[in-house]
Amino acid sequence: MTQMSTLTAPLESIVAAASAAAPAFAATTAQSRAQALVAVANALEGEKPRLVEIAMRETGLTEARLTGEVTRTAVQLRLMADAIVDGGYLDARIDQADADFVLGARPDIRRSLTPLGPVINFSASNFPFAFSVMGGDSAAILAAGCPLIVKAHSGHPELSDATAEVATRALAGAGMPAGIFHLIHGRDAGIAVLQDARVKAGSFTGSIRVGRLLADIAASRPAPIPFFGELGSVNPVFITADAIAERAGEIAAGYLTSVTGSAGQLCTKPGFVFAPEGSTLPAAIKSVAGHPGEHRLLDPRIATGFATRRDEVLGSPGVTPIVEGGVRFDEQGHGWATPTVVAVSLENFRAGHDALVEESFGPLSIIVETPEGTDLASLMPEFYEGNLTGTLHLSAQEATGTTANAAELQSLVTAMSHQVGRVLFNGWPTGVAVTPAQQHGGPWPATTNDSSTSVGTAAITRFLRPVAFQNAPQAFLPDALRDDNPLGVPQEIAAAGLSQEWGARWE
Repeated sequence: MTQMSTLTAPLESIVAAASAAAPAFAATTAQSRAQALVAVANALEGEKPRLVEIAMRETGLTEARLTGEVTRTAVQLRLMADAIVDGGYLDARIDQADADFVLGARPDIRRSLTPLGPVINFSASNFPFAFSVMGGDSAAILAAGCPLIVKAHSGHPELSDATAEVATRALAGAGMPAGIFHLIHGRDAGIAVLQDARVKAGSFTGSIRVGRLLADIAASRPAPIPFFGELGSVNPVFITADAIAERAGEIAAGYLTSVTGSAGQLCTKPGFVFAPEGSTLPAAIKSVAGHPGEHRLLDPRIATGFATRRDEVLGSPGVTPIVEGGVRFDEQGHGWATPTVVAVSLENFRAGHDALVEESFGPLSIIVETPEGTDLASLMPEFYEGNLTGTLHLSAQEATGTTANAAELQSLVTAMSHQVGRVLFNGWPTGVAVTPAQQHGGPWPATTNDSSTSVGTAAITRFLRPVAFQNAPQAFLPDALRDDNPLGVPQEIAAAGLSQEWGARWE
């Protein structure tokens, strides 16, 4: 049932326009949508200096970081454009009619993916370009052929409006149907749109608390809808004794860079490092830490939350500071942070589990010192649920898989793969590559839905649903399923007679 009565007049106009535009937008060609995505990418890059200036003022992030983020946003849009023109995202499958099918006569069945309809995207605070108004979720939604309603983040409202203006002009200039893109402000407005029956999916990047609230709203609607939220992650890192002996200084420098980048306000920041008890890693971290400069946190609310969280960690029994940073508040209420790195024994970590295990959204990380003989694989389910990433640092010899601890390390990698979306070796999880094979997701609470990704071309399928056509005349089939394949998309074809061969190779 359409819940129009819950919407104010302006919101009703927006949702109605998005709903009316959905059929026409779904019917656009992949080439035309690709051209529109590229037009938005070009327009954003053309307005880069102005947009970056606004973003610096509203978020406190550096010019270099934000300039690079505009580039990343443009790359995401262009990557999605290439993906939809290729057509593989449609997952076109054709089972030809087969009178001799092993289970009885098989009809002609053809299946592909089709756009869901209007989608609301709740944008993020910590990536004001790449996960905001025209970020990865928005790019995937538009690439799928779904009208997009973006709920702007309250941390950068002026930038959101400016980005939306650029995108609106570019989409209109590319000939896209009216009504396919809208920006709204305010939590209540976002919730009202998410509850409206004409909206068919939602996406979100932010905190576990808010993400769970929105996911529950989407699930409790009279007709529940898919909701894809990226929430919390502490991204455990495991470092072997041999790796520390081989390159302690390099590991320490990479670790600090990953922890402190963008003041630690990244969903892939390494929150925990498991290192052998008595190793030289803490000393190496101290030696490379120097006197890091302070960095403004995104807004006063985040700064206050980080200061409170930092005090909780430092106050937990057995916690020893290695790099003792802090938070300074200015007259405007903004918090300026320097990095904090602490160490704790595995025993004290277990004893203080509830106080230590939660994510610290800011430049803080915990080294857990593990006694010799610790079953590292068993630590994964013990200390946390799901994560975006898990990392393993090995020595050169261990990387060959021929050392005495090879079986133990393989067990750890298997355990990580059960609880994270991306397993890294000899690297750091910050800096998520925008590539077709990227997986940016993971089991709860990393995401609300572990079946997809919010980075990479697979992100498009979140906003599509499968439809099969049985014995359909060619004239009534989607182009992707026709025999003449006018779109030239990949088609997986099961010809008649093949069923008799199924399983034969295994006999």
